[in-house]
Amino acid sequence: MTTPRFHRLEPGSTLAEDWFPGTIPENLVVGADCRIDSSFCFKHYYSAAPIGLTIGDRVTIWRTALSVEEEGVLEIGDSCYLANASIVCSSRISLGARVMVSGGATIADSDFHPLGPAARLADTVALSPLGNRESRPAIDARPVIIEDDVWIGFNATVLKGVRVGARSYVAPGAVVVRDVPPDSIATGNPAVVRGATSS
Repeated sequence: MTTPRFHRLEPGSTLAEDWFPGTIPENLVVGADCRIDSSFCFKHYYSAAPIGLTIGDRVTIWRTALSVEEEGVLEIGDSCYLANASIVCSSRISLGARVMVSGGATIADSDFHPLGPAARLADTVALSPLGNRESRPAIDARPVIIEDDVWIGFNATVLKGVRVGARSYVAPGAVVVRDVPPDSIATGNPAVVRGATSS
């Protein structure tokens, strides 16, 4: 008997023959006909929100890390496909309908550490084995919005505060630090708009 490649995504369930001994979190709202390959996708899911993750219909999550902090809220629209990607959410990340996120891609709404040298040092001390995590400096987080019909290419990165407009394509390896208009192609590091997608 072979292990099923995908399992039905149901809040609070354990997956039969899952290689990882995890449980799907309960604070999810999941649409019809959604699939996941392993509960390992939720290994770093810590959202304590009443609804930390909302998933539309016909969504496939394959080898993707859904890392959501305690106050984080993640939304994934209908017919999305997330393949071997990393979604790192401190505040809010929203994916529209029919979004494809390719292997190695990362979407993050925070730097997760301060940028200034003194604050970064204080953060390092607070996170050390002898430190006090409650004394961490404030960390900036800004929502990320990916609109409908966007394709995030292999190893691309979309960072905090960015809106990627509908029907746009983020090229492989691009690092997006500014908004991308609808119907655009964004390439490079930092990413710039270099063309338009065809209808």
